[in-house]
Parts: sequence; C-alpha cells; structure tokens
Amino acid sequence: MDANLPPHPAASSDSPPQVGGGLPVLQYWAEHTLSPDGLKLWQTLFHKSACLSCAWGTGGQKGGFVNEAGEVLQRCAKSVEAIAAELQPAVPPEIFGQRTIAELQQLTSEQADRLGRLSVPLLLRAGHSHYERITWDQVYAIAESAFRRPAPRIASYSSGRSSNEAAYLLQLMMRALGSNNLADCSDLCHAASTVGLKQMFGSGTSMVSLEDLKQADCVVLVGSNAPANHPRLMNELIKLRDRGGKVIVVNPLKEVGLVKFASPAFPVKSLLRGSEIASLYLQPIPGSDTALFVGIQKSLIEQGLIHRDYLQAHTSGWEAVVHHAQSSTWETITSTCGLSQLEISTAAALIGTAERVVFAWAMGVTQHENGVDNIFSIANTALLTGNAGKPGAGTMPIRGHSNVQGFGSMGVTVHLKEEIRLALERLLDRPLSRVPGYDTRALIEAAASGAIDTLLCLGGNLYAANPDATQAQAALGQIETIIYLATKPNLGHFHGLAQHNTLILPVFARFENPHQTTTESGNNFVRLNDSGRTHLQRTELIAEVEFLSELAARLLGDTPVNWHQLQDPHYVRQLIAQTIPGFEQMATIDQIHVEFTIPGRIFHRPQFPTATGQAQMFVTPLPDLTLPQAQDFGIPDTIPSMVLALGTGRSYSQHNTVVYRPGDTYRGMPHRNCILLNAMDAATGGFQEHQRVTVQGDAGKLEQVEIIFGEIRQGAALMFYPEVNAIFQARIDARSGTPAFKRVPVVVYVPVNS
Repeated sequence: MDANLPPHPAASSDSPPQVGGGLPVLQYWAEHTLSPDGLKLWQTLFHKSACLSCAWGTGGQKGGFVNEAGEVLQRCAKSVEAIAAELQPAVPPEIFGQRTIAELQQLTSEQADRLGRLSVPLLLRAGHSHYERITWDQVYAIAESAFRRPAPRIASYSSGRSSNEAAYLLQLMMRALGSNNLADCSDLCHAASTVGLKQMFGSGTSMVSLEDLKQADCVVLVGSNAPANHPRLMNELIKLRDRGGKVIVVNPLKEVGLVKFASPAFPVKSLLRGSEIASLYLQPIPGSDTALFVGIQKSLIEQGLIHRDYLQAHTSGWEAVVHHAQSSTWETITSTCGLSQLEISTAAALIGTAERVVFAWAMGVTQHENGVDNIFSIANTALLTGNAGKPGAGTMPIRGHSNVQGFGSMGVTVHLKEEIRLALERLLDRPLSRVPGYDTRALIEAAASGAIDTLLCLGGNLYAANPDATQAQAALGQIETIIYLATKPNLGHFHGLAQHNTLILPVFARFENPHQTTTESGNNFVRLNDSGRTHLQRTELIAEVEFLSELAARLLGDTPVNWHQLQDPHYVRQLIAQTIPGFEQMATIDQIHVEFTIPGRIFHRPQFPTATGQAQMFVTPLPDLTLPQAQDFGIPDTIPSMVLALGTGRSYSQHNTVVYRPGDTYRGMPHRNCILLNAMDAATGGFQEHQRVTVQGDAGKLEQVEIIFGEIRQGAALMFYPEVNAIFQARIDARSGTPAFKRVPVVVYVPVNS
C-alpha cells in the first residue's frame, strides 16, 4: 500500500443526488456481498451483537437485523462499513517493521484504517523510528510500572466502541487507584446534553423510547445529519410522515436525505422514488439555536399555544422563561438566527398544534460555546407545550457511537453520580478521591503542562478528535507512557506519541469477544452480545476485560475486589447490578437472556427525578454571534477574502474519525480537502466554484482547498472533520467542556503568490 497521500481527484461534473439512500445503498451492499469477505460479512451481520456503528441498538438477542421492537431489516450501510473494516486481514508484519514513524505519519485516516487489523502488541520506544513487536509479559511490566505513579498523574480516555463491562472495569480500576481522570469521547460531543438535561429533568439521557417515537405525530430534528450518521432513524421518520405527522428540520445545511430519503426497508413505497422527510426545513445561522427556540417560544405564547396548567403543576422557573421570550424583540430574534418571523411562527404552529412532539438533536446543537443553553432552549420549548412526561413525546439526544451512553452509565465520567460513588465506596471498602477529574479538554491542557505521566486509551482517537492538532500532538508528547487498546490503526497511533513508551495493544472486536458482553443504546436499551470468534489466524488479541482486570490485579491485589475473577464478564455484571442504579437486571441477564430498558429514564408521566419532582426551566440568553474581521487573522485589505462561520462535519462514508471513503457524493464534495459554500457568498467575495483557496483559523491554515457550492445558508461553510481540526482552537462551553466545533471563525482567501 502506498504511504503517500493520494492526489486530489478531479472535481465531479455530476450534480449531487436529489434523494438520500436508495439504490446506491443496495449497490453498496451488493458489492460487499460479492467480495471475498461476503460470507463472513453476512455471518457477522446476523451475529447476535449490537451494531458497531451508531447508538440505536440494533442486534442483540433478537438477531443482527432486529431492533428492540422486534422489527426486521434494521441494518444500514454504516453497519456494513464498520463490520467490513473489522474483517480485514491482519496488518502485514513488514508495515511496522519497515515503515518509519515519519512514513506512517504521512497516511490519511482512510489509509491508516486500511492497513488492516492489529494482531500483536507493539511498542515504540523513545528515540526509535519503528514500532516493534513485544510480548505480553513486557506489556504488563511497562503498564504496571507506568500506573505506579501518583494518582493525579494517571488518566484514561475512552470511546463507545467497547462494552459496558470494560467501561465498568476501567472506571473501577482508576478510582481504586485514586484517580478520577476518566476523560471520554462524550466530553467532545454530547456532554452539553447530559449536563443540561440532568439539571432540568434529573436524568441526562433520552426520555423517549423507540416505542414513543412510533407514537409521535411531530419530530423536531435539530443539528443532525441522520441519513449519514443514524440511518435507522430515517425509517421512523418515513413512518411518521406516512401516518400524517410532521418533521421540522433545523440545520444550516440542507442535507438531501433530510428532504427526501429512499429506504431499502420499504422497497415498494420508498426505495425507488424516495419518501418526503422534512415538512418544514429551517436553515438558521450556525450557533443561533437558542435564538430560534426563544422565537418559537415567543410565537407559541402569541398564538396561545402554551400549556399554563401543565407549567404550573409540573415545572419551576417557567414564568421567567415566558417573560424572557415575551421581552425579546422579534427584530433581535430574527437578526440573530437569520430566519423570518413567518418561518419561526410556522414552526411554532406545527409544534403547538401537534399532540405528541419529540425534540431530537445531535452535535449540531451541542458543539457550541453555549451548548448547554441550546439544550435548555429546546427542552424549555418541550415543556411550554406539555411535551415532556407523556407517551410519544419528549427530548431525545441522538448519540453517535454505539455504546457511548453505556460508558457514562458505567461511571466513566468526571461527574460521578452520588449514588454510584457511595456504592463503589462500599465495594472498595474505602472513600473515593474527591479530587475533580480531567475531562477530555482538561486532560489535553494538563498533559501540555506536564501534569500527566500515564494515559490509557480504551478505543478512540484522542489526537484526531481534538481541536488544534498541533497542540494535541505536543500535549500527548509530554506524557511518559501511552497505552492504546484498539482493533485497527488510526492517526493517533502515529501522531499521538508518548515521550518514552507508546504501546498499541490489539483487542477483539465486539462480535469476536470470547465472552458475552453488553452495550446500551441511545434510547436506554441494554443489549446482550453473544460470544464469537475472530477470523484472524495466529494472533495475540486480548479482550479488554481481560487486560484491565489483569492490570488491576497486579496493581491492587485481589482484595477487596477479586480482579482475576473479573476476567469473566459474568462476574463484572454482578458488580454492575450491585453498584449501578437501574442495572439490577444485569445480575440475571446471562441466565434468562432478557434485554431491558433501564428504568427511571423514560418519562410517561410529568414526574421527574429532581429534588422537587418538577422539571426546572432556565432562561437562555441570546448569543452574540459577531465574527472577526479578516484583519484579525492577519489578512490585509488588499487581499480578497471572506470570513465565515465554519462547521466541521463527517462525510457520508465516515464513522467518527475513521474515514471509509474520501469523497461525499451527497454533498458533491469529491475529496477531503473541500469547503462547502453558498454560491452567493462566493460571488460576493469574488470566488468561483472549484477554485483552490486557503482556509485559515486561529491555529493554522489549510491550502489548496477546493470550493464546492452547496445548499448551505449564507455566511456558513462546511469542512470535514478531523482534518480541519488542525487549523483552530475551539472555544469551550464552560459548563460542559464541549468544544465549539460547529461554529469556527475562519477566513477564506487566495494567497498573493498563487
């Protein structure tokens, strides 16, 4: 495989499709079915384990294609992409034996993933140019020494790719060692949802089940590209429209699949012609969600559509929220969000006259400097209309990774629930540390200051997932030892290198684990994954549970916790049942194989687990969305330029930081080094489509970026994550720690000498 970067493909002359999904999805399935790995792929698709992709929970004991409601044909192309990547052969030995780190650092995300499956433990020593194969005895010796450092100087980072059992062991080991430094990928995406919903409702997850979604007659979908990242949701939206319901889409970019989507699950009525999705499509200024929803609240009040009896009985703080909406002028609201009063009032009328409304959102809402306020404003709107605490209605954050919510439930968080803390103290027979832990951004800052000696990464790509790649690389380089547990190589393994020892440890994929494990969907449904076997031959893969329990035993002994016994996840589940509220059924899930919805999270009555039993409402100030001037970036007036609010996003063939294919046919972007602009912005700035420009943020710039025109509102732009992360230092939401990936000020220009 060539380690050099591929040349940019010629810009496609084909216009983007007018329908999302459809026959191209079937063609993709057919190509993989006819591939040499087609049989193994289908066997894995039918394996009784949760999907590797998003957090909708397909799979488990009802079968690989079956959702929690027992419906079939619930797999999507994202599942095929994720599984096919795990079915690759092992990385050839010569890759690490012959290629230097400098050469490996030239790979793209796609090229790194295509190297194959990791199969043996690897070590990069300080001053060496190559990873070398080592034994597991050497691994444990290095890891044990690294973790015998002062508790404040050890840390972990994790993603949702692993199991509840591994997550539980990770946090239990870290807390037993005295550290609360449990950073997680959720800190970078849905932390604002967890923080905001917890304050309002006493629970930080979705209050909506799949069954509730089937009863809704209106869905408000905000900041989500569900056709790419959560295709199963599209089936529910199609069924909602078929029964006469409405879908309000809020997104600065008009995504074709949110206008019309052709689902293979409905071959007669949808596949060929597509199904209408959006009843109303609103394209606000990026970062203005609070202004939009305050405007909707204002219109609801003016139209007499708020439920005052409900508010008086079941909420507190509602009078201030109503006053804030009434006192906010229409001129301020419309100028802030960029939408007309008519558009906002139309949305309000659809919401206010519907009987059961689900408010759903993804990272287009959370990844802002005022992300928690965005959550408050959406939930305030749900409460004003009585759409919280009844069947078929409520708030629903859409989690992107397959078990990211499960990690939070297991205690992998810097905000540990008091009841879990007390239970863990009883288990460990001693108090836990009260020293606050580092979330992901705080971890990077701590590492940069030399405050971290040892870091264990359970999945994920800490380097590439962070803004300012230069800072992330330098910060990780200050850590003495970094241990990566992963199934495949990623950019972090080549750029996120430790000061002394960098270890890459090969682990089983979910469907390969030799023991049963569990995961949790974004709608609070716990799945049981069958055991499996790997297709790889003569490898040294290890289960994450086995590695964590063995390391913990070496560090902590076998009292009061018998860590060696916990190498069997069955015993981990017994501890989970004892210490994690709502997971009591884990104690018997091995015997009876009954999957379950976590109690106390789905609200069908307006009684919430807060101190008062009422929902707490919060006033949400309208944001100041002033952009800097080109001169603030050091660009003189003599150079034609334009300043835009850039949103970072995944392409249609991408999962988190892993890129499966470089282009994005749905948006007409043929490669990764593109910027999607509104044609009117380009004309005003004197730019043309397919012109190559420089895009500069406050931490760097990307050159030879191709301009692509798309249906994005004026003043906004889109580029692909994680590549564009290198050029900016994102502002941070102080209440949740989430970076503002969705509103990044950048300047676009052509250098003088170009």
